[in-house]
Amino acid sequence: MPHPSPRALFAARLLQALQLRGLNQRALGDRMGLGKDKGSSRINRYEHQVTAIGFDNLALLAQLLEVPAAYLLADDAAMADAILALSHADDSQRETLATLIPALIEDPTLLPKLVELLQLPTRSCSAR
Repeated sequence: MPHPSPRALFAARLLQALQLRGLNQRALGDRMGLGKDKGSSRINRYEHQVTAIGFDNLALLAQLLEVPAAYLLADDAAMADAILALSHADDSQRETLATLIPALIEDPTLLPKLVELLQLPTRSCSAR
């Protein structure tokens, strides 16, 4: 199966972000300052891959949907979820995760160990 086009990927992420925020095309278009009817039409054209989005509108949509622009351009749902999760981390956490992710990819034996560790029951300090 061929890889989806950038427009198709953007359309899928846009739809997810609208659902995530509980918005419809009309509401988002209105928030963009295009008015409800014109805005709804514009968002519909993005979703149906009729119109490509420019960088300025991409940044505006991301801001209005409270997601990073990279989320709207992610190659798949897992990458989009990771980008969204990283956007909620503070600077220190992002730096740590930026080091951790390549290490997990470089040494595939670390990932199952980390998953196993995360599945352990939480222990209080007094139980140790």
